[in-house]
Amino acid sequence: MTPVPVLVAGALEALVGEPPTRYHPVAWFGRLVAPLDREWARPLAVGALGAFALPLAAAGAVAAAVVLAGTWSALSAAALAGAALFLSTSLRGLLAAAAAVVADSDTDPDAARDGLLALAGRDASALSPGQLRSAAVESAAENLADGLVAPLSAFVVAAAVAAVAGVPALPVAAAAATWVKGVNTMDSMLGYPDKRVGTPAALLDDAVMWLPARLSALVLAVALVDLRSLARTREWLDGVPSPNSGWPMGVAAAGLAVRLEKPGVYVLNPEAGLPDTMAARRGVRAVAVAGVLSYALAALALTALGEVTAWS
Repeated sequence: MTPVPVLVAGALEALVGEPPTRYHPVAWFGRLVAPLDREWARPLAVGALGAFALPLAAAGAVAAAVVLAGTWSALSAAALAGAALFLSTSLRGLLAAAAAVVADSDTDPDAARDGLLALAGRDASALSPGQLRSAAVESAAENLADGLVAPLSAFVVAAAVAAVAGVPALPVAAAAATWVKGVNTMDSMLGYPDKRVGTPAALLDDAVMWLPARLSALVLAVALVDLRSLARTREWLDGVPSPNSGWPMGVAAAGLAVRLEKPGVYVLNPEAGLPDTMAARRGVRAVAVAGVLSYALAALALTALGEVTAWS
């Protein structure tokens, strides 16, 4: 298995960042999901059907495109798989948004509150500068798992499974990353307690994110040069409603020695103070470093897989 797709995805992330919304396939997928967001006589059944069919359809389309590209050349297939992986990830744009919130938090809190809308689904009108910085760091850490580690790990794991099964790895791996992104997108659009139609997508996303959340916490702990933060995070997980997001956010709180909180919902590292500007900037930089490490580890894993496959 070649690491070219991960290298292509990483290069596009560095050079392009987030494509414009009107041209982004994830936005197109969102338009397919949007009609589900209404009242239904049987919301759970409709939601389950949507959570099953829509991500699977997107994954199937990507797999077919990679197979078609492979009829031209192996490099074409690898490049297209890399492009699909890139479109399944998102980090640079959200890191920039988080950094802007941190920069504005003291000098222009109203601008920081407006900027937070691109990061977190919470009411920012009454948040203090410290709480705004907290929200920015929380969102950056959580997005490391959702927006990068999840599709990357899905790509690598699917490639390994395909290699063992003796089927073409690139279409399967690209489809897996796309499927994970589809599930995560459905959860972000519908996975709220007051939207019963989104319950199946939310439960599926919880299952899909179990491993990526913990992997992202580990990589972030390495980026913060504080592996002990993983153990300290366990102390606060019971207070976080999500079974997954508390891991990378908790590591950020422990590694930065700050309190991160969503008022009325959870508090991580409650004995510490809210992050000042310097700590919040360090947190965003650490997430960026963890992102680079994630790309590097994924490329190394695919290279190792290729070596094992070649010798088997």
